[in-house]
Amino acid sequence: MKTYLIAATLTLVGLAACAPNTDVSTSSVVATQDYTAKSWAAKTLPELSVALQNGDVSSEDLVKAYLERIEKIDRSGPGLQSVLALNPNALADARKLDAHRAAGETLGSLHGLPILVKDILETRDPVATTAGSTALKDNMTGRDTPSVAGLRAAGAVILGKANLSQWANYRSNSSVSGWSSLGGQVRNPHILDRNPCGSSSGSGVAAAASLAAGTVGTETNGSIICPSTVNGIVGFKPTVGLVSQKYIVPISSTQDTAGPMTKTVRGAAMMLEAMATGPTKTQYVSTLNADSLKDARIGVLRFADGSNADIIKLFDQAIVDMQDAGATLVEIEKFKPRADNFWSQSGKLMKYEFKATMNAYLADAAPAVKTRSLNQLIAFNTKHADVELALFDQSIFEDAQTYGPLSDEAYIEAKKLVLSTMRENGIDALLREHNVDFLVAPSGPVPGRIDPINGDIWPDWAGAGSMAAIAGYPHLTVPMGDVHGLPVGISFIGGADKDADVLSFGYAYEQKTQRRVDPQYLNTAEDRPEIAKAMKR
Repeated sequence: MKTYLIAATLTLVGLAACAPNTDVSTSSVVATQDYTAKSWAAKTLPELSVALQNGDVSSEDLVKAYLERIEKIDRSGPGLQSVLALNPNALADARKLDAHRAAGETLGSLHGLPILVKDILETRDPVATTAGSTALKDNMTGRDTPSVAGLRAAGAVILGKANLSQWANYRSNSSVSGWSSLGGQVRNPHILDRNPCGSSSGSGVAAAASLAAGTVGTETNGSIICPSTVNGIVGFKPTVGLVSQKYIVPISSTQDTAGPMTKTVRGAAMMLEAMATGPTKTQYVSTLNADSLKDARIGVLRFADGSNADIIKLFDQAIVDMQDAGATLVEIEKFKPRADNFWSQSGKLMKYEFKATMNAYLADAAPAVKTRSLNQLIAFNTKHADVELALFDQSIFEDAQTYGPLSDEAYIEAKKLVLSTMRENGIDALLREHNVDFLVAPSGPVPGRIDPINGDIWPDWAGAGSMAAIAGYPHLTVPMGDVHGLPVGISFIGGADKDADVLSFGYAYEQKTQRRVDPQYLNTAEDRPEIAKAMKR
């Protein structure tokens, strides 16, 4: 397979990645090697922040540790392929930040912390913003999206770009999550042949595998929450508009947002404080309260708990844990969109906005980019089908191209119906009618295997993430355990601009339960003793 490399990264670490050997007969190779994080790489973002403040470690040493780990397990070893490109200025930036700290000048709580960002967020570093496509391999704009600028202003080191589902998983209904033509297939570090979910697959895997202190993902519908839950980390999708959409490769202006992905809720809150671009700065960290579940009323979305008995068992335990913390549980058995044509209208809204926003983004891309419209992008993919369309088609692109401008009455009506269904007649109604502070559900299913032939094949879905995504409301996932070594998360969903409350409720649950599991880097589920025993006779 031809591999495309971002030239600017070659001065740091070679980018040639090898895929893991998934032959069951050789699985003991991965199973017997220890890829777990050690020393500083194993620490959480808040722990590293304290260590930097105390002088226990330098930013330069942290960057070096992560670069060594990326080389060991992302480029070789299990070959996670979660990091698409590295910032050649990262070490120099770290040294400058260390010098500032030595001089008594600290920028913020993220001072010196290495952060990876999904490769649809522009950074001013000499690294292209590609969306995982060769069409944008020269898209080096020299500008920061406001959320990256906020991270940098708080002292973060931008370590590089994370791989992703190409074009944020909005090219085909037959897509393979975690695959891009530039970066290849991202691997789930818990069990390597399992779906890492998308589109922020690289961000989720890199955070779980300790390849950075924290990562940034983006979501239109599930792209932060799903890769966070299946990789066993905390992921937060803010209220749409809290984090700027500027200079991010787009899908939907109604639903797109960037958000933090880390090992802990506190780490996510620290990152969000830096990333938020609204006129007023909310203190997301200081409002975290380990006792916030006491006297809280929680809406339990039973209509969204799915059919997997293991997930339901974990979810039931999570409910008991919250009840033990003083919460009152209110069971909610059903929700159905009031409009029979809701889902078709939702799809229409997305395609209208995708065409408009993608045309605007490509028109403003770096001068070296030759594809300046969605129509030209479709033609590029057709011309380079052996690379770009190697695994699946571009049917969503082609369908979106047939849509008209955002002034069309059909678009205006679709947007009105979709938002009212999931806002005032959806989440707002559930919160109001059941008199609850927030809603909980499983964050998603246990992932199936990566399937490059059939595309993504998911079991019966669990969770209500689409409601929060379409409404544009805050959604947090926190680890609640694992099923045969594969992590499962629990969702906390609130009303518009209730980001601080949602984070605090999730923090209280996290502090009480501590259910995050570290990756084991197994080749297949058959490497687990209980499964191997059952499979082989």
